[in-house]
Amino acid sequence: MRIAGLARAPVVVFLLGIVGAIVAWLWLRPRPIVVSAGNFPEELVYVRADDNVINGGAVFAAPKHAVKPIAVIWVHGWGVNFYYPTYTMIGRHLAEHGLTTLAVNTRMHDIGTVAAYRFGRRVRGGGYWGIPSEETRDVAAWIGLAEQRGFPKVVLAGHSAGWAPVVRYQATSRDPRVVGLILASGAVQPLHPERDADLMGQATRLMADGRGEDLIHLPNKSFPSFISAANFLDQANTPQEFLDLFGLAGKDAAISRVTCPLLAFFGTNGDVGGDADLEAVRSSTKRLAAGPSRIDTAIIERADHMYTGEEEQVARVIAGWVDRARLGAAATR
Repeated sequence: MRIAGLARAPVVVFLLGIVGAIVAWLWLRPRPIVVSAGNFPEELVYVRADDNVINGGAVFAAPKHAVKPIAVIWVHGWGVNFYYPTYTMIGRHLAEHGLTTLAVNTRMHDIGTVAAYRFGRRVRGGGYWGIPSEETRDVAAWIGLAEQRGFPKVVLAGHSAGWAPVVRYQATSRDPRVVGLILASGAVQPLHPERDADLMGQATRLMADGRGEDLIHLPNKSFPSFISAANFLDQANTPQEFLDLFGLAGKDAAISRVTCPLLAFFGTNGDVGGDADLEAVRSSTKRLAAGPSRIDTAIIERADHMYTGEEEQVARVIAGWVDRARLGAAATR
């Protein structure tokens, strides 16, 4: 009997391995995007930045009996737009928590777009052609719209690459209408934009010839492999405080110019950051002489970079933070 039992052991281990693999696949497999109808009014809206660039967005209105005196402005990441399905669901769930939410485009939406027409010429935008440092103009316009709609205080939430214009706007303007910032799967570690001498020379010559929208090839890059000369130079010349946002490489950090509360979170399933990045955010209070009045962090369980299937959890985390940090109280002052 003992020999028979030993003979069965490899079979049991093999079967357990199969079961474990199936469970792991069910847990880690890409989740389907599911979009359900909203329960409250939604509206398509537009704003015009101070340089005449027009962007679209959506307002997810909270019910009148539960609306809080503060709005959330959600800024998209690279290559997508305000109507990405999970953004829509986050906006609808935030409305259920009493937070009117604006999911908005900036001039960097999608890979390429026509941002404006000037002197009869088309001005391109998007991830390949837009000028990242000019996104703050769009952020300012959306805050103005929120104020017009009866929300003089807002929380700015930047998802992924959308975190850069959000923190840059507040660090440079210190807008008193902004009572909170949200880093939603955005960059924490120092950034190192491409400064290859050959590429710098190529982009500089194109700009001098009035061909800033011409694409240059980024060798050994797959995402993206092309970028406009103007976009390239804008990123290459980004001031250091916006490359090392949390002072991990030096003391010149943009976050030290932000005084409102900050919430940072990442998903656990294939996101770009995690516990180490959140610790870097928290420890910035020790490295820097100034910074947010309050820092909170969270992990979105089972969420990928776009929070697929966990949109309600994201909304719950944000709404809970708004209450704990008493941002609604700040909005009524």
